[in-house]
Amino acid sequence: MPLIPMRLRLEGPDRSAGQEYRIHDGQIQVRSLQQPLVDDGWYRLTADQVADHVRRNTVVAQWLQRRLGWPRLLQACVAEQNSCEFGTAVGERGRSRAA
Repeated sequence: MPLIPMRLRLEGPDRSAGQEYRIHDGQIQVRSLQQPLVDDGWYRLTADQVADHVRRNTVVAQWLQRRLGWPRLLQACVAEQNSCEFGTAVGERGRSRAA
């Protein structure tokens, strides 16, 4: 099984302006590579932002699908902002606790 990087870095063709994505503490996070890193610069993507990547089938969505699998990626698209952390809304057998 091939290793999939923990971070995804996207840059422009001339290595200018870009973003870096990561999965950290169960959250999908992003930071800009343009500005100086103050307070590490990471912020959490909202469920709507993740869903937009999935709808457009971006490189980010493809990377997340490989890292998380479809069930957890789809959960991130519809999860409430406070319960978007992976594993908090899913029971031991992968079923929603609300179900």
